Amino acid sequence: MSTTAVPPTVADVVAELERHYPPVWAEDWDRVGLVLGEPCAPVRRVLCVVDVVPETVAEALAAGVDMIVAHHPLLLRGVSSVAPTTYKGRIVHQLIKADVALYVAHTNADVAAPGVSDALAARFGLTGLRPLHPPAPGSPEHGAGRGIGRIGELPEPMTLAELARHAAAVLPVTAWGVRAAGDPERTVRTLAVSGGSGDAFLADATAAGVDAYLTADLRHHPAGEHLAADGPALLDAAHWATERPWLDDLAALLRATPGVETLVSDLDTDPWTVHAAPPAVDDKEPRP
Repeated sequence: MSTTAVPPTVADVVAELERHYPPVWAEDWDRVGLVLGEPCAPVRRVLCVVDVVPETVAEALAAGVDMIVAHHPLLLRGVSSVAPTTYKGRIVHQLIKADVALYVAHTNADVAAPGVSDALAARFGLTGLRPLHPPAPGSPEHGAGRGIGRIGELPEPMTLAELARHAAAVLPVTAWGVRAAGDPERTVRTLAVSGGSGDAFLADATAAGVDAYLTADLRHHPAGEHLAADGPALLDAAHWATERPWLDDLAALLRATPGVETLVSDLDTDPWTVHAAPPAVDDKEPRP
């Protein structure tokens, strides 16, 4: 008699994911859940990625996975064709031909506790965590520490310049690196973090009274106006680098499903590939 365990199905993995990241927690504009794959298909190996792009799809096919769990949606906006002559259509065809399922947990994973920003906060050893932007009372995701971003205390105070260098050391390496805005000598004890694009929450960081706020995709005018209004110092990291830490937590969650081997993609999918700093610039000296 065979003692080989029956592998879980796509539906089993989806059920486990949605127990931690219910789709009802996602923003109305978001597109989360099962994108491709037969619910009854067996799953023995899963690859966790931030972005579904040709490079991570190639990685998945080379590793022989049965399922990809991604953070960013492949099909966020409506399309009229998934022909293989289109960028996204080609990806869809590759995955279907290889019998690889695709699942997305995006803003529902952002607000979860633990979620994307908890993993980011852990890179800095933040303690006493609380949400940066709590959900509205009465919303499905309200309560239990959930919400966008996290606020916490650093293990030791640092200057802004020191914190920028520390962030570059503890976050996944990208060409973008980490840049900071504010007085380089400002002491930072409380830090707010938000994985992904976070300039929508600049006002929340100010209202919380934190010393600094780290996120990604900060824009020139909102950042400048924020600082002019005496808001917290800012640290801007690569979008991918602020969300990659969550993949480790996601993989650990899926490893709890018997019979599933979980892999994590370390492919840097940040679009910025070259960074050139001016020569001999001391980050403690203000620019002219």
